[in-house]
Amino acid sequence: MGAAGDGVTLDTHAIQAAIDRCGATGGGAVVLPPGRYLTGTLRLRDRVTLSLEAGSVLLGSMRLEDYPVLRDAVPSYTSNYTERCLIRADGASDIAIRGAGTIDGNGAAFTGKDKLRPFLIRFVGCRCVHVEGITLRDAAMWVQHYLDCEDVLIDGIRVRSRREEANNDGIDIDSCRRVRIANCDIDSGDDAIVIKATTALPCRDVVVTNCILSSLCYAFKLGTESNGGFDNILFSNSVIYDSRLAGIALEAVDGGSLSRVSISNIVMRNTGYPIFLRLGNRARPVTENGPHPDIASLSGVMIRGVVAEASSPIGCIIAGLPGHPIEDVVLEDIQLTLPEVGTPFEVNQGVPEWPDAYPEPTMFGPLPAYGLYCRHVRGLSLSRIALRTAKLDLRPALFAEDAEDLTVSNLSGPAIGSSLIELRNVRRARIRETRTSGNAQALLRMSGSETRDIAVAPDQEENPIILPGPDVGANAWRWLK
Repeated sequence: MGAAGDGVTLDTHAIQAAIDRCGATGGGAVVLPPGRYLTGTLRLRDRVTLSLEAGSVLLGSMRLEDYPVLRDAVPSYTSNYTERCLIRADGASDIAIRGAGTIDGNGAAFTGKDKLRPFLIRFVGCRCVHVEGITLRDAAMWVQHYLDCEDVLIDGIRVRSRREEANNDGIDIDSCRRVRIANCDIDSGDDAIVIKATTALPCRDVVVTNCILSSLCYAFKLGTESNGGFDNILFSNSVIYDSRLAGIALEAVDGGSLSRVSISNIVMRNTGYPIFLRLGNRARPVTENGPHPDIASLSGVMIRGVVAEASSPIGCIIAGLPGHPIEDVVLEDIQLTLPEVGTPFEVNQGVPEWPDAYPEPTMFGPLPAYGLYCRHVRGLSLSRIALRTAKLDLRPALFAEDAEDLTVSNLSGPAIGSSLIELRNVRRARIRETRTSGNAQALLRMSGSETRDIAVAPDQEENPIILPGPDVGANAWRWLK
C-alpha cells in the first residue's frame, strides 16, 4: 500500500490510492496493519471494506486544509453546518469499515464554527453499509452521520468522544431506511444515538438494541430535526448512565410525523430526565431559505419496562401544543427514583408554552409535579407506574392539563402535599388502583371549567377524598359502577 504508518507522515494519498484500486478492480478490503496512519479525508468506493487490524490507528490530520470541502447531492439542513469529514462516501454501495482498530479524529486540534470542525464519518446516499467492531475517538464534530442511506448495520462499535461544547453526537441516523444498531458502547459529548430527519425523507424501520449509552446531553433521541418524520422505530434492551439531559427523548418540532415508536427494557442511572416527549413548532426548514413546515404530529408511542434513577426534580414530561396534542401514548411498567426536590409550585403559577423554543426538559422552568407532567395530550395511558423519592416533595406525583381520554391505572408514589394526582381541564379520565404513602389531603384534586367525565374506580374508596375546585362543574366526576 505504501503508507508509512508512523503517525508523522501524511498517508492520505497512499491509502486513497489503495481504496481506488480496490474499487476499480471489483472491490475487496484495504487492510491497515498495526501502526498510526495520519491522514486527511478518505473517500470509500463501491464494494470496498476499510479493515483496521488490532493495533492500527487511523489518525485525523490536525490541518484543516487536509479536509477538502465536499458538497452534498442530498439537500438537508446539515449542509448549513458541515462540509468536511475524515471518512466520506457518496452514493456508494456495499461499503464497510471493520476491525479491532481505532479511528481518532484529533478533535481537540479544531475549534471555532461548525464548518471548521470535520465530522469523523459521513456517508450520504449510500446502500448496504456496515460499520463493525471499531473504536471511534475524539471527533471534532459529529462522530458519525448517515444521511439518506439504506440497509445500514452498525454493530459492536465503541465511541469515546465526550468533549464539552463540541457537538460530539455518537451516531446520527438521518432520513435513513432499514437501519440496525446493536451491541454498541457509546460515551459522547452530545447525543449518544440520535435519529433525525433533516430532509423531506422520513427516517423509518430503525432498530436499536443491546447498547450502553452515556452522554453530556441525550442518550437516545428522535429529533430535534423532524422534517421528514419518523416511523417504525424500536429501541430496546439497553443501559443508560451519566446522561445530563434526557435518557429517552422524542421531539417533533420541525414538522413531519412521528409515529409507531416502541421502547422497552431500558435501565438508567444518574440521568437528568428519564422520559421527555415534546411536540413543538420551531418550524425550521430543510434548507436555509426553504418553506417552513407545518406543525408536526406525534402519536403511537409505547414505552414499557423502564427502571430509572433521575438526577432532576421530575421524572417524565409529555408536552404538546394547544390544539395539537400528543396522541396515543402508553407508559407502562415504569419505576422511577427521584433524588432531588423540585422548586415549590404555587397553585396559580403557570407553565409557559414556548412553542418555538429549542426543546429541552428544562425549557418550562419549575413544574407542578415530581413524577409526570402531561399537557396537551389525548389518549394517554399510564399503567403500573411506581415512583420513589429520596426526599419528600410537596408536589403531586402526576399533574395533567388539557388532556382527553386519560387512563391512570396502578400508580403509586409518596404524596405529602394536597394530592397524589391533579387534573386541570381534563376531559374523560379513568383512575383506578392508585396508592400513596404520606399524608396527602386527597387522592385527586381537580380544577378548570373544562374538567368533566372523570371516573374513579371503586377500588379507591378506601381513600375516597376527591377535591374539585370551585370552577369544576358539580357533575364533573363520579364513581365507576
